[in-house]
Amino acid sequence: MFSKDATWMRTARIALPLGLAALALAGCAGGSGDGADGSSSSKVAAVIKGLDNPFFQAMESGIQETADTDGVDVTIQAAADIGDTTGQADKLTTLAGQDFGCFIVNPISGTNLVQALATVGSSGKPIVNIDNPIDADAAKTANLDVATYIGTDNEAAGGKAGDYVKEQVAAGSEVAIIGGVAGDVTSAARVDGFKAAIGSDLDVIQESAADWKREVALTTATDIIAANPNVKAFFAANDDMGLGIVKAVENAGLTGQIVVVSVDGNKDALESVKDGGLSATVAQYPYAIGTLGLQACEVATSGGELPKTVESPTALVTSTEAEEAISAFPQPFAPFENPLESLLPSK
Repeated sequence: MFSKDATWMRTARIALPLGLAALALAGCAGGSGDGADGSSSSKVAAVIKGLDNPFFQAMESGIQETADTDGVDVTIQAAADIGDTTGQADKLTTLAGQDFGCFIVNPISGTNLVQALATVGSSGKPIVNIDNPIDADAAKTANLDVATYIGTDNEAAGGKAGDYVKEQVAAGSEVAIIGGVAGDVTSAARVDGFKAAIGSDLDVIQESAADWKREVALTTATDIIAANPNVKAFFAANDDMGLGIVKAVENAGLTGQIVVVSVDGNKDALESVKDGGLSATVAQYPYAIGTLGLQACEVATSGGELPKTVESPTALVTSTEAEEAISAFPQPFAPFENPLESLLPSK
């Protein structure tokens, strides 16, 4: 488990899906510095999504606290908000011209950081992609070699939500889906996983996009409830939108009568689950994703090899698990094995 004691961070153990251990290790470009001499190879730059979303606040904490524990010099820049594609790219462009040995990137879209990464890629410095994947075709066109991708299996996360909803409502019940930005790969994977899990057992009466925003989801859900008085459940592709739906349900006087499930496991969502607002959230581990991203740079800059993919697990949190999850936040509330532990350089 990622302990609250920072001295445990490097030896944190994160359980991986069966199959991941069988992945062939792929070489990644990296310097020879071990971080002890303050050389450029030991300096890490991280560019993440907007800190207006608590998910990315937890990710930032994972990166920074792991760097502090491991004695790594890290600079973290965040987009102004979750839609600031141009601003995020500008921040990376500035950092790309500076003296860093490894780059952690959490792009807003699959392509918005590709041009800025071209400079990094041409220098041979390792690129660690976390959370939201860089578009494979765009990366190939730009001749980018991404050292590793670290993130959630979003389709599986949506599937866990779908399985839960099926258990909570009667067969044939009407359900609605609210995704993030239309065309976003992460949102699409979560929605696809949810729909695959419920199959033909439940009736999806509407699927809308709310741009990952709470206020947009509130308005959208309000309209859906007014037009579909028999709707029994909502699935939201992130917690912010889930909490907007909870407010719409509350405003309609239907709290406890409509199931609402979302994805992320942010602290405000965990509190809502505890208090009977959200029915459940599929918790990702943004703190762990940040930790793994920083550790991947440690491996890369010491000349080590990385798996091409590292999957960060998820866990369904209902009222039964909410208290434990809140107590552990932002760190995971369940133990899991860290696939990078054996690859980390000795300090």
